[in-house]
Amino acid sequence: MGMKHFKAYTPSRRNMTVSTYEEVTKKTPEKSLLATKKKNSGRNSYGRITVRHQGGGNRQKYRIVDFKRNKLDMTATVMGIEYDPNRSSNIALIQYEDGEKAYILAPVGLKDGDKVVSSDKADIKPGNCMRIENIPVGTMIHNIEINPGQGAKLVRAAGQEAQLMAKEGKYAHVRLPSGEMRLVMSVCKATIGTVGNQDHENVKLGKAGRTRHLGVRPTVRGSVMNPVDHPHGGGEGRAPVGHAGPLTPWGKPALGYKTRAKNKNTNKFIVKRRK
Repeated sequence: MGMKHFKAYTPSRRNMTVSTYEEVTKKTPEKSLLATKKKNSGRNSYGRITVRHQGGGNRQKYRIVDFKRNKLDMTATVMGIEYDPNRSSNIALIQYEDGEKAYILAPVGLKDGDKVVSSDKADIKPGNCMRIENIPVGTMIHNIEINPGQGAKLVRAAGQEAQLMAKEGKYAHVRLPSGEMRLVMSVCKATIGTVGNQDHENVKLGKAGRTRHLGVRPTVRGSVMNPVDHPHGGGEGRAPVGHAGPLTPWGKPALGYKTRAKNKNTNKFIVKRRK
């Protein structure tokens, strides 16, 4: 997918890029697969802000994406590739032989009219889904389950892919995009290929307004606040942090501080850390 650049007729246009959406072939979503999406602006049930910098943004409908792929051994035809405002990747509308429609994540190379299937006997081609035990070692995969039948949880963002490195007993070694090597049960499902919309990471928003369209409100630096509001605040003029390292507004270490629990139950499934 290409990128569109603009002439610098305003300061924000100078650095702005947008996707050309060459992969997208269907403009309007399937109404039967839409759900309402209520925004709470980062507030809890008491109306208090628990997540900062959320609010506003363009109105969106949620697209119901099939992450389980439970319709086995039934071929589906790709009806179109669509834009999804709720995720970085594009989605593909597929229709099964019995007429049922569903959304799946659109991998690289998937086109209108292609056939996809969820089956242990499926070909190794983009969009087909099967259990990891039936996928050849070295294959690039995405949309990976952690627990059998739970639905895909891993490797779902635009341009991401994991590699099946080895199989050993009831577990498979999967190298995730972060570089982490992890054990995944061989009976879990995964989809062949790389997630599409690979140029998503090259989009430059260019101006504050495009960030607001995404529902992100402004962030204020702690160093310009008062001491009562932030550990970095206070002092005459521009002052340094004044601590051993940067802190969050609540006094916890920030930037590189590891928050994963030392005795987390799933630590045993991580063969190699990403760092």
